Amino acid sequence: MVPHASLRDYVREYQVFRFVFDGKAAPPPKFHAPRPEHCITFYLRDCQKFSRLDSAEVIAYPKCVVNGIYNRPIYRHGGLDFWAIKVVLQPSAFYHFLRIPSTHITNTFLDAEALWGKDVRSTCEQLDNSPDLTAMIGIIERFLTDRIRKIPEPLLPIDRAVQHLMSQGTGGSVESVASQSCLSVRQFIRKFEERVGVSAKTFNRIVRFNKAYRLKNNQPELDWLFIALATGYCDYQHLAKEFQEFTTLTPRSFYEIEKTSPERHFGLHEG
Repeated sequence: MVPHASLRDYVREYQVFRFVFDGKAAPPPKFHAPRPEHCITFYLRDCQKFSRLDSAEVIAYPKCVVNGIYNRPIYRHGGLDFWAIKVVLQPSAFYHFLRIPSTHITNTFLDAEALWGKDVRSTCEQLDNSPDLTAMIGIIERFLTDRIRKIPEPLLPIDRAVQHLMSQGTGGSVESVASQSCLSVRQFIRKFEERVGVSAKTFNRIVRFNKAYRLKNNQPELDWLFIALATGYCDYQHLAKEFQEFTTLTPRSFYEIEKTSPERHFGLHEG
């Protein structure tokens, strides 16, 4: 879902999820690969939980959670009635909302109520009592508008350049994007990581990886060599190395896991 025009400098899109299981068995966990996004998620029914690949501990998210960018996979566990609205932010929006380096939330999360207090509590209460999705989006957009009004300075050329890098996938070297930002390469590298939470090189790699596996989800008949070349990799080996880095798996093994994810039980996929 597309946000209101007044929010698009800071919000990319809204994603709405609703899965209801019959209660006879626990919902299967979702193997969640890195994505080039920060997000604010409101849980309307059962809250989500997560676990790391190297730990058996399962941790519950709060009612409203702010997630940073991840460069490693995790498992996410939904409840029997999983209903969530995810606000996918522009790459540097979190930095502008809080004026703290986005590296503070790389590979982790923050409780939104701890950040914004009663505004989050009030928003969650209104969502719980809302009659329909249109009204819910209106409530969330009022919350976001209040956050944006409190931002002390406008977006800078570097913020526009980061958004361009996101939209272009793998387009542009660090030098060319730094030039668009009106910064030296050294300044750009430092400010990019401060705003996004990972280096420009890592962010570009996550964008390309994300593009590759979503292409496979959309068109499963395509072979991996075609996908590698279509998404900017040198060859299959290059793609396989990136999949190993971001998922610990080969492309084929990762796709087999993707096919068992909860949304596939409902005939859906993330494209």
